[in-house]
Formats: sequence, structure tokens, C-alpha cells
Amino acid sequence: MTVDTIFALSSGAPPAGIAVIRVSGPSARIALEQLCGQVPAARRASFRQLADPQDGTPLDATMVLWLPGPGTATGEDSAELHLHGGRAVVAAVEAVLARLPGLRRAEPGEFTRRAFANGRIDLNEAEGLADLLTAETELQRRSALAMTEGALSRAVEAWRSEVLSLGAKLEAALDFADEDDVDDVAAMPEGFAAEVGALAYTIGTWLDRPRAEPLREGFRVVLAGPPNAGKSTLFNALVEQDAAITAAEPGTTRDVLTQSIAIAGVPFTFADTAGLRDEGAGEIERIGIARARAEAERADLILWLGPEGQGPTGGTVALWEISARCDDPDAGHKQHARHCLSAMTGEGLEALRADLVDHARQSLPAPGQAALNERQHHLLSALRAALVTAQDDIDPLLAAESLRLARRALDGLAGRAGTEDMLDALFGRFCIGK
Repeated sequence: MTVDTIFALSSGAPPAGIAVIRVSGPSARIALEQLCGQVPAARRASFRQLADPQDGTPLDATMVLWLPGPGTATGEDSAELHLHGGRAVVAAVEAVLARLPGLRRAEPGEFTRRAFANGRIDLNEAEGLADLLTAETELQRRSALAMTEGALSRAVEAWRSEVLSLGAKLEAALDFADEDDVDDVAAMPEGFAAEVGALAYTIGTWLDRPRAEPLREGFRVVLAGPPNAGKSTLFNALVEQDAAITAAEPGTTRDVLTQSIAIAGVPFTFADTAGLRDEGAGEIERIGIARARAEAERADLILWLGPEGQGPTGGTVALWEISARCDDPDAGHKQHARHCLSAMTGEGLEALRADLVDHARQSLPAPGQAALNERQHHLLSALRAALVTAQDDIDPLLAAESLRLARRALDGLAGRAGTEDMLDALFGRFCIGK
């Protein structure tokens, strides 16, 4: 199969001090020869004059790198052109590259996808890289970096070796039974159940870790209560901008309004919701109330500004009682409020923010800890279930089948058994040039 050579601007959008164009594929060397006249020494930055091979028109005086495969980011022959970062310079070089035979512009994430296809990274590292590119807080950056650097990948390979070793022991037990021509079921290898149980326990410790979704999307805090309870005012104070309309008229907020911010390096998503009431609401407001109840169900934490003890109950969502008008002597104050504050004067707001940060950190991965996303958690759950079944099996044949399912889950984790649709969705998250 013929592999195209791809190119793209991999640095920030011009104008900039430097613009880096990456080229990867079998024609990368030819492209350098066409632009520079000769290929520089491998893996050494070299100063070259770039010119249009069609008519010799000068393009730029720049640094170039020649990186022969397979020891490159993509596993292919690669080149980098470190241009002056003006729009016209970049456009001129890209236009010349697009005319060269066998070259085309890269699609979003195509460089990383080639790295995955060529075994330079596995699927977990690719997902970590995607999260690293979108990280906006220090916690997100450190967790994504741990995944990118192979924290989960190394664990998966170690687990795979253990599963293969356990499978070899089962095969030996079955072969021994065949050689002795025994009619009874072959005996399980000595210590097999204990080894499988220890591995299942290790997998369980990973499954017990905080998940990646709250870290990526932000710890979700929903402000809930009846109309005119001060939800929108508190929402504006927490996100430090007038994002929500505030008014004395009941039913001002009729839809869910969300805002993502970082507090002390911890990502949050705050949601302001329609006031909850059973009577007096019009048709549009009733829709907003239904959405508010749905938002409360998917929250990580609810700040309840309504009457004490009347907040949403059931499920596993934490709920804090909030007295939101401590500056108003006529307002009824809750006996067991977690926080008494005033969004108008700022009293109690810093204490609430500090409490939110401490609470969220308990639900988010520790700094530098790799966190499982939904796909990884699902496959690790399947892996652990297969191991638990193998531990309980008394027939080596049945145990061997359970280990086969365990290996399939491990292959899925590393991306050895993935669907094209899933891969398209993942690499589509990357920018062009990555």
C-alpha cells in the first residue's frame, strides 16, 4: 500500500517568531532535496536557503532538520522546517510542498495516528496526549503527562505478561494431563488462584482511583433552590463575572447556564439552574425546571440555597446546605448550613471557595496520577471480571477461556483491538500538525 507523505504547520498560527512545518512519510527526504538542494546531516539542525524547485524563487533562510525513520515521532522518515513565522513565508512554503509529487496536507491528528499505527505510542499514550493538548489547569496537565509518558501503558504490559504466564501454567497442566491419559479433569496449577487473585486486586486499585472525566470536564457544582434564592448572584460571584442575569422577578433563570473556571488550579464547572417550584411556572419555565432537576442528577456537588432539608435527595450526589444572605437580618438562616455567606458583600465567599477546592481534590486524581477515562475503566472492569472468574474456576479449560477474555481486554486497552470509528473520534480531537 502506498503511504502519502504529509505536511502541516505544527506551531502556533502566524505571525510568530518561528513557524515549524513538519513533513512525514517516504518522500520526506526528496522534499528536503527539492527545497534545499541537498539533505543535511541526520538529526542536526542545519542552516539552509529554501527555494522553489520549479523556478528557483527564494522562499526563506532557515533551520532544517532531517530525521530518518524509524526512530522518529511518527516512526517514518521526517523533516522539520523552522521558518520565519510570517504568514506569507508559511503560505509560500506550504504551496511548494503541496505541488511536490506524493505530498499532501495532513488531516487533524494524522501525525499522532501514524505514531500509533507504527507502534511508537499505544492508545493510552495517544489519549493522554490529546488531554495534554487541551489541559488548562496544572492538575489536568500533570495527569495527562503521566498518561502520555506511559504510566498506564507500562502497567498494561506488566499485566499482560502476568496473564500470559498464568496461561502458560494452565497449558502445562492440560498437556501433563493429556500425556498421562487421565480421564479426570486436569488439576489446577499450584498457587494459580492466589496469583490470579493478586492480579485482580491490583486491577481493583486502579479501578478505585478517581476518574478522568471530572478532571477533564471540571468538578461539576450545581446551584439549586427555589426562585429568588440568590443562585444567580452566587453563581456570578463564584465565576467572577456577570454571566447570569439577576432580577427580583421569579423565574428569571429559565435554562441551565454553565461556566468553567479554575480555582487554585482545580478545574470546576459551575451550573446555575432555574428556580424549583411546583406552582406558578409557565410552560417555558417548567421546561427549565425539568432541566434543572436533570442537571442536579449529574452533579458532583449541589449547593442548596432553598429551605433547609428540602434539597434533592437520593443518589450519590453530595449536597451542601447554603445560607446565601447572611447580610440580610430578615432572611431566615439555616441551623446546619455548611456555609453562611453573602454574594453581594463577599462575606464567606473565600471560605466557600477553599472548601470547594478541598472537596474537589478528594474526588480528582492526585497530582501526577494517571486517571482512567470511560473507555479504559470499562476495559479494566472487564479484565478484572475475567480474572475473578478464572480465580473461581476449577477446570483449567474454563480458566483458560477466562484468561483469553482477560487478554482481549488488555489488547483493547493498548489499542491492539480497536474499531476504526473509535480511532477516528480520538485522533479527530487533535489539531492539524499534531
